[in-house]
Amino acid sequence: MENVLDVYKCHYNKDFPVVCIDEMSKQLVEEVRDIIVAVMANLNTHNCSSLYEAFSPEEAKRIMDKLEIQYTPKHGSWLNMAELELSHLSRQCLNRRIPNKNILKKEINAWENKRNSKEVKVDWQFTCDDARVKLKKLYPDYALK
Repeated sequence: MENVLDVYKCHYNKDFPVVCIDEMSKQLVEEVRDIIVAVMANLNTHNCSSLYEAFSPEEAKRIMDKLEIQYTPKHGSWLNMAELELSHLSRQCLNRRIPNKNILKKEINAWENKRNSKEVKVDWQFTCDDARVKLKKLYPDYALK
């Protein structure tokens, strides 16, 4: 958890982006970066072997070399900003039955445009010090002395 919190307290650097990942299968194909910090849940599908299942060994290795992976702890999905954003999407846009793919696309585009026009940002304030106080039962006694 503290590794993820350390990543979030870093200032934005367009040359070294932080990408939070969750299970919703969407891909930005026009965005290309050399070094990426990936924050994701610690699931069995979230590991580098998945790259070898999807790509040639050479391509999987090339991608893997560009990633720095920070896993959220078990029961720590609330630390993943992507999961928080998908939660907003679910509650604000997808909270009802949607009859078909075209309407789904329109609804998501409208939601995204509204959010982007408001320039919604994550104001992350939870720190390692906060974690040590609020989650002290998860730390061994000696670690807090």
